[in-house]
Amino acid sequence: MSKLFARVSFAVCCALPLTAYAQEGLRLKSQPSLTLDPPAPGNAVPVFIEADRLQGHAERDTEAEGSVRLRSRGQTVFSDWLRHDALKDEITAVGNVRIQRGGDVVEGARLRYNLGTDRGFMDAPRYTLTQVPRDTRPITAPTPAPPRFSSGDARGRAQRLLFEGRGQYRAQGAEYTTCEPGNDDWYIRSAQLHIDKDRDVGTARDASIVFMGQTILYSPYLSFSLHQQRKSGFLTPHYGSSSKTGTELTVPYYWNIAPNYDATFYPRTMTKRGLQLSGDFRYLDPAFRGDLRLELLPSDQQRNQDRYAMFLKHTHVLPGGWNAALNLNRVSDGQYFTDLSTSIALTSQTILPQEGTLTRAGAWGRGGIYGFTAHYQRWQTLQTDPLAPVTAPYDRRPQLTLTAQHQNVLKSDFHFLGNFVAFDHPTLVTGRRLLAYPSLSLPLQTSYAHLIPKVGAHLTHYALDRRTTVLPDATRTLPIVTVDTGLVFERNTVLAGQALVQTLEPRVYYVYIPFRDQSLLPNFESGVQDINMATIFAENQFSGHDRINDANQVTYGVTSRLISSDTGVEQLRGALAQRYYFQSQRVTIPGVPPRSDQSSSSDLLAALSGTVAPNWVADAGWQYNTDMSQTQKFNVGVRYRPQPGKVLNLVYRDTINSVRQTDISTQWPLTPQWTALARWNYSLRDDRTLEALAGFEYNGGCWALRIVGHRFATATQQASTSVFMQLELNGVSRIGSNPMDTLRNNISGFVRPDPRSSWSEESRVPYR
Repeated sequence: MSKLFARVSFAVCCALPLTAYAQEGLRLKSQPSLTLDPPAPGNAVPVFIEADRLQGHAERDTEAEGSVRLRSRGQTVFSDWLRHDALKDEITAVGNVRIQRGGDVVEGARLRYNLGTDRGFMDAPRYTLTQVPRDTRPITAPTPAPPRFSSGDARGRAQRLLFEGRGQYRAQGAEYTTCEPGNDDWYIRSAQLHIDKDRDVGTARDASIVFMGQTILYSPYLSFSLHQQRKSGFLTPHYGSSSKTGTELTVPYYWNIAPNYDATFYPRTMTKRGLQLSGDFRYLDPAFRGDLRLELLPSDQQRNQDRYAMFLKHTHVLPGGWNAALNLNRVSDGQYFTDLSTSIALTSQTILPQEGTLTRAGAWGRGGIYGFTAHYQRWQTLQTDPLAPVTAPYDRRPQLTLTAQHQNVLKSDFHFLGNFVAFDHPTLVTGRRLLAYPSLSLPLQTSYAHLIPKVGAHLTHYALDRRTTVLPDATRTLPIVTVDTGLVFERNTVLAGQALVQTLEPRVYYVYIPFRDQSLLPNFESGVQDINMATIFAENQFSGHDRINDANQVTYGVTSRLISSDTGVEQLRGALAQRYYFQSQRVTIPGVPPRSDQSSSSDLLAALSGTVAPNWVADAGWQYNTDMSQTQKFNVGVRYRPQPGKVLNLVYRDTINSVRQTDISTQWPLTPQWTALARWNYSLRDDRTLEALAGFEYNGGCWALRIVGHRFATATQQASTSVFMQLELNGVSRIGSNPMDTLRNNISGFVRPDPRSSWSEESRVPYR
């Protein structure tokens, strides 16, 4: 007796012929609460049938009619009529047939299916494929209702659907879409569609993509990932237009070499330039990772020369606590990015590094740590604008740096900075510099106050190349004394009905460094730092180590913060600071004269940042010359963001005799489907648009259309204009040129406005 009839006999406590049950109006009752253990290998799998009428023979076949429901091995079949062949473990179902395999649902008029091999076919089916993992499905009976269609699911119809095992489908004369039922805005139409859920791959032969009733793309073979998984194959072509390159088409091919290796090839055809060949190879290992990209444009039609680019980033964990990194960048000429790129982040580059780094860190003594870095650096200088020539920076061949710190039993902190650099340059003074900067501080801190006195000595020696200068070798010794002290006052307050903690934090910072004549020392790297809230509390107003300012000065500052009493989140911060000189500073850098005003104070700095109103965030900075009663610099920016995907940014920048700009950007939904995208960065001083972007996105739920125009200045009298148009079919592909990086770089706070779409071409990256 089969397990089917054994279950029936147990349920009704008798062994009458099955036809007798039907005559007496009895029905088989399922036990949804009963969980079955998976059958042992070689044992028969239980089959449960419910119907209005049942008849047949236990060891051979069973016929069921009227509201039929069969379940076995995590799959359920519903129909008007069903026959189960027990010898072949095969079913035939007719009339309103629905089969559920895990989360997948297939409906049609007629089904033939083998329960043991999961093979069969259905005529004129409608199917829904879900993301439910097969190995997590319960063996208990599923609910009669089909699963609800959700993001990431797919559906379609076909002339015939072949079941070819668990998670395997082959549809003939098929349509496939990720749109919700009732929405056929787009679909793939193919002569044959194969769905492999185990590998998460769909392949279509003799395939067309139909959008709004029109065929927009045909391919004899189309392969796509079902749910963002990496797979080899052609990616969707990218096409666009630029004033520099003309109309262009890129057909990428992705090669999924291994779980931790992949490569992408980018043949790019440009009507104004020719054919550019590019490749990107990425790799990931427990000990190293990296990214190598190569680009080659043979015989540029505009310049009649071969052009190329190479970029490599590599990091490596070495034995013994050592780490290494490479950052190599090289292009064929200075106009490479301005001619061939549509990104201002690339066209604005004027120097490219070629550098290697070797580092190690560890502990020494009790309570001490150290770090060592060996750095080799060269530069390629790109002269992109003839009206604004770029001076090449110094190469460092090599640069060795040692840092150490230690806290002793007296709670004093010892810090050490050691540095050796061999500076090289094709036209300027070259030489070697050795410096050591030991210092000792005694931090005295409580929850409401701090006092940190520090003493140190900056020791520097220069050995110069006689072929490039007549300056003698020199040594500089500078003692440095600083005292940093501050207090923290707090009080509870209420503002707009919100409980807050308001702080008042005054700070005083004193620096003493005696004057040393440094006019005969070379300047390899130092420059005047822009004064701001961070640098005004620094001991040296110059960057680098070639110039150390003389100082007998004190900086006063005060900060006030509003902090939420409930969450501890800072809501608003305001700060004021100014430096006072007890004597005039005399040290300067070549080409920059000493301060002529001999003022006893620096400019006054003021800053405000935080939430100034619900959904409004502001960030403002003000630099004011108190002697001349003149604003030197003023920047203010506000952001209104009532919800993700709805943002307005307003920025104004003003630097005396240098910059006066407005910058407006927005991402704003006009309707539930339409979103406007725009940015306008305008120079009031030059009466010129520096960067402009305008476009829109239409969110169709299962698809999105983006059209964006972008124009930006590449040089003093040059600009580049690009047009991006992209159609994204949710879960399958993108057609057109991708504007997402441009939108993210131009609109602060930008987010993707289509919440259903989680697919991105970047999903092929193995370690993002």
